[in-house]
Amino acid sequence: MANPIDFYFDFSSPYGYFASGKIDDIAASHGRTVTWRPILLGAVFKITGGQPLPTIPLKGSYAKHDLERTARLFKVPFRLPTKFPVAGQAPSRAFYWVGDRDPGLAKKLAHALYHAYFAEDRDISNPEVTGNVAAKLGVDKSGLLQALDDPAVKERLRIEVDAAIERGVFGSPYIVIDGEPFWGSDRLDQVDRWLATGGW
Repeated sequence: MANPIDFYFDFSSPYGYFASGKIDDIAASHGRTVTWRPILLGAVFKITGGQPLPTIPLKGSYAKHDLERTARLFKVPFRLPTKFPVAGQAPSRAFYWVGDRDPGLAKKLAHALYHAYFAEDRDISNPEVTGNVAAKLGVDKSGLLQALDDPAVKERLRIEVDAAIERGVFGSPYIVIDGEPFWGSDRLDQVDRWLATGGW
């Protein structure tokens, strides 16, 4: 059985959002599964010196244009959220808490949270919003909200982020196939070809 593909993403990353709708289908077409791993780019940026795209002179205005163009290419609903970027602690903790109980439901939650943020302009950094999105999927909202403040759940996310950084993850999306890393939604064609050929 081939190793799962690791898909690292930040819930505030529009390029992570674009890739999230394709990565499982690409993997499945090659008989592979995907392990989803939300991270916090804020923690990564403390190491890399990176900044949110909108804050970077010149590059920021280009990025806004590119995001809208990429959304059209990927045929996904998109509007740059009013509050962008946002902290990813609440959705990330929710993902891992749900995922420990039902990995399939956790992926559905990730899709729903991404849609809420990038298609509906809902602030998923707000635990109440994350809880409402989860509740529509049948998740116990009260239990989830309690979990978001649980020290063990917070520690779980911290461990995941530290492990990602230790592995060299510096952006979103960041896809690793048998140790081979690919950064960005614009690398999905390479991901597909790598899986098909075994590499080059």
